[in-house]
Amino acid sequence: MSFIKFSEIQKTSQIIKTNNIEIELSSKPVKYYRHGWQSWSLAAWTDLRPLPVQMPAIFHPLQVDAQHVHNKHPHGSWLGAVEFEDGNILLLGALATDANVSLVENQLSPKGMLSGRSEADGIEWFIAFGQENVCFEEYAEQLGNRLAPHGEIKKNGAPRVWCSWYSLYHVIDEPVLHKIFDSLGDLPFDVLQVDDGWQADIGDWEANQKFPSGMNVLAEKIKSTGRRAGLWLAPLIATKSSRLFHKHADWFLRDERGRFVSAGFNWGEPLYALDTTHPDVTLWLVALMQQVRAWGFDYLKLDFLYAGALKGKRYKDMPREAAYRESLRVMRAAMGADAFFLTCGTPILPAIGLCDAIRVGPDVSHDWEKYRDANLFYNPTTPGTKNAIRTVLFRLWLKPLLHIDPDVVYFESKENSLAKDQKILLQDLAYICDFKATSDLPQWMTNDELNQLRSFLNTNPKVKQAGRYIFQLDDRMVDFTSATSMPEIPKGWIALWAAFLGWLGDRHFVLRIFKMLDDKALRKRRMSL
Repeated sequence: MSFIKFSEIQKTSQIIKTNNIEIELSSKPVKYYRHGWQSWSLAAWTDLRPLPVQMPAIFHPLQVDAQHVHNKHPHGSWLGAVEFEDGNILLLGALATDANVSLVENQLSPKGMLSGRSEADGIEWFIAFGQENVCFEEYAEQLGNRLAPHGEIKKNGAPRVWCSWYSLYHVIDEPVLHKIFDSLGDLPFDVLQVDDGWQADIGDWEANQKFPSGMNVLAEKIKSTGRRAGLWLAPLIATKSSRLFHKHADWFLRDERGRFVSAGFNWGEPLYALDTTHPDVTLWLVALMQQVRAWGFDYLKLDFLYAGALKGKRYKDMPREAAYRESLRVMRAAMGADAFFLTCGTPILPAIGLCDAIRVGPDVSHDWEKYRDANLFYNPTTPGTKNAIRTVLFRLWLKPLLHIDPDVVYFESKENSLAKDQKILLQDLAYICDFKATSDLPQWMTNDELNQLRSFLNTNPKVKQAGRYIFQLDDRMVDFTSATSMPEIPKGWIALWAAFLGWLGDRHFVLRIFKMLDDKALRKRRMSL
């Protein structure tokens, strides 16, 4: 344990190697920067109150770091920072995986302490005090030196992507995708990416009956339009219904009592995590990446990757995030250096240096914010445009390290409830991240909306940050303040109602009913093509 007084680090930065570290503050801060564990987890400057435990709990493994979700102090993964009244910040950040930072108050330090804890051996910690942008720039530089020491970052420009998810979600098939690919005409996309809905099951990564010609034919169709072929898959999870789970139950992560570790709930089923340290799993992952490349896909979006870093008893005894990072190294090598590798649902630091891009926020949505999710469940990780913009804004400091993906933008209004100014905020954020993607279908767009999309894909404004939430794009100022606020914490009867709804949300049968209703609506949407 290393104990440091704030007076020892003012106006300086330094690196200390230790297992645990505590920095005593000399004055009470006004804000705390909490950094979520994976792509969808909240990152934001907030007040000093602990946030409510988000609901429903069944989603904790796939939305937050379940090992720290009940921490009573403001906390985050790998780094934390406090802001003082004069606007300066103090940042404490790990320079290795398997670490977390909390803001702790007690009788011995009523003004607070930044407390860093390593789940592994002694690691290096970076400490900096001063202007926010300078502290985060120095931290990013130090991370790059350690996690990507040979420059394995940003080797290619980020492509302009059309993906199938936010138009049709999983109700895709071979004929409808062929029709969409043809309808995109000369729109300047570099990649056409097929998302969820092509696979036989989660864990069984082969074409289902909706793609009778096979995945190689689908990739060839994409490449015939002059674009790169992209594919979504989630290689580190499986459902109980999958053949993979039935044939290789011994490949999956278990806890100390021998029970399968939950990776959350989706697709109407519980999810389970592969033990990436098992040698047979390693061989299977290599073969899967090679198969996808052999089909002809060279833009790979690997999703739900948090499963590789869940706590459990592994074949090899090693820290959970280090184990996950090693699985990324294996898959990166197997897919080849010429592939563009986008990680999603990934713990952030373990992915640096091993992928081309990281999704840095939760999914966007056709809605700005849902009252149930935001105000009752107090869940900032659920799909929603406000949730996505908020977290992406507070992860812009990652941009020097790799491409940062803020998710898709919208132009069409036929299947969308976002206001015009909300769509524009999302588009401006894509300019700032320099990562452009959409799922909008030409069939659903007006001529004016198509022209807006074309202009967006061809425009690259000069970006300058003018404040924490304010940016200048060429000669235009953009203020993201409207997307940064956190909901009011529910109290009284509202809190009781929220707790009841959260309890319902943990019931499998309730989630399956909602899935059935969502699927019905998607099939209706599919019929409009």
